[in-house]
Amino acid sequence: MRKRRFVRAVALAALVGAAGFAFLLYRADQPGGIDDVYTAAFGPPDLGDVAFETLVRRSSPNDALACPPDLCAAPVDFETPTFDVPGARLREIVREVAAAEPGTELVYSARWAEVDRFVARSALMRYPDTINAHVFGAGPGRSQLALYSRSQIGHSDLGVNRARLERWLAEIARRVAAEAGS
Repeated sequence: MRKRRFVRAVALAALVGAAGFAFLLYRADQPGGIDDVYTAAFGPPDLGDVAFETLVRRSSPNDALACPPDLCAAPVDFETPTFDVPGARLREIVREVAAAEPGTELVYSARWAEVDRFVARSALMRYPDTINAHVFGAGPGRSQLALYSRSQIGHSDLGVNRARLERWLAEIARRVAAEAGS
């Protein structure tokens, strides 16, 4: 009899906990939603700026780095090419690609440098990732791009940051090629 009551109490507690968590997810970015819980537990979702030239990668497998050759001291996941568009246009393309990704928002834009920062949230659990984008001039009408995507929460991201950069780089390259062809 006691065992049965205990099992029912545990089941009820689990049900109430699951309902509470579901409510937090439902509220999402509204006051009192899961975004507020994550901020209270882990700090602001925007992890801040990085210096690509001196960047040290995390020891946990929850980040990804794309960089032009010889710019980043850290090991890269993707080497980015030199793009045949001016830096200002490459920055616009990066912003367009980021804006097309569901759950991604621009959270910082430098006024005097071609530096932007985005926060992307996963679809179900709304885990935040920070993506730093820095455009570098590479001569008249040419530019280079460095991207760093990292998770705020968890030890592993199951390859999400790497897949994001791969997707973004492919779309950026496609758009630059389309402009060169027109």
